[in-house]
Amino acid sequence: MDSLEEKTVKRETIFDGKIIKLVVDDVELPNGKLSKREIVKHPGAVAVIAITAENKMLMVEQYRKPLEKTIVEIPAGKIEPNEDPMLTAGRELEEETGFKTDELTHIVSFYTSPGFADELLHIYVAKDLKKQANPLQADEDEFVNIVEVDIDEALQLIEEKVICDAKTVYAVQYWQLLNALR
Repeated sequence: MDSLEEKTVKRETIFDGKIIKLVVDDVELPNGKLSKREIVKHPGAVAVIAITAENKMLMVEQYRKPLEKTIVEIPAGKIEPNEDPMLTAGRELEEETGFKTDELTHIVSFYTSPGFADELLHIYVAKDLKKQANPLQADEDEFVNIVEVDIDEALQLIEEKVICDAKTVYAVQYWQLLNALR
């Protein structure tokens, strides 16, 4: 098998919602056989590692229906059509935490679950945070509590599985690395 590419023979849209689209592709495998692939199409998202002047990280506590529990995670959100991810990051930071920054740096972009989804997540670091008197309002169906944690508290929340999503675990490990390099 010279090529590992799977050629799409047919695509059927099963669901087209507000955030995701679910398609089922019939594909021809490299060996010539046919198979099906269930794919979640997603517009992409951003997440922000927001570090305060006191070396605390701003996070949000939010109920996540797919998990049926409340977790703590870094501010994040969906990229709107034709929106620059950096603008999305600044907007999500302000909507979810009430803080703005002029110091937003792109760290990494990665696919969250390439086995079944095309979501590309862009992670930024925000420093020099400024509390806004009249911040952007959160989405009407979004309810969050702002949480400030130090590195030890963040590690404890990981241990307790309160921080349990990949982007936030990555953020805490990145923060540990930044602190170690000081």
